Amino acid sequence: MSFDDKRVASADVKETHDLIASDKVEGTKVYDQSGEHVGSIERILVEKRSGKVSYAVLSFGGFLGLGNDHYPLPWSKLDYDESLGGYRVDISKEQIEGAPKYEREDDAFWTSENGRRVHDYYGVTPYWI
Repeated sequence: MSFDDKRVASADVKETHDLIASDKVEGTKVYDQSGEHVGSIERILVEKRSGKVSYAVLSFGGFLGLGNDHYPLPWSKLDYDESLGGYRVDISKEQIEGAPKYEREDDAFWTSENGRRVHDYYGVTPYWI
């Protein structure tokens, strides 16, 4: 196998010991500190210039995926828990429900002001600092 063949084969990698493909993160369950399921990651948002993951959009509520609320969580709030096969957050479902959220098609939400609101709400340093 040539070097180019190895590169093509590796494009299908979904997970290694410390890396995970974005399509495998989407849909991953999120749990609170007690291990209760609080939602799932609908998508991740990557900062264009640094390439760092900035947010996970947490989706929950609704029925069969309809009417879900969307809550941007700073990526730094998530901690992967192998025993759960998902991410654990140090906040309750009630705290998430009180957090800034946006409607599915609301691109206007993603302003620097709302970014500050999200980070202030969760008490973490913004990714851009």
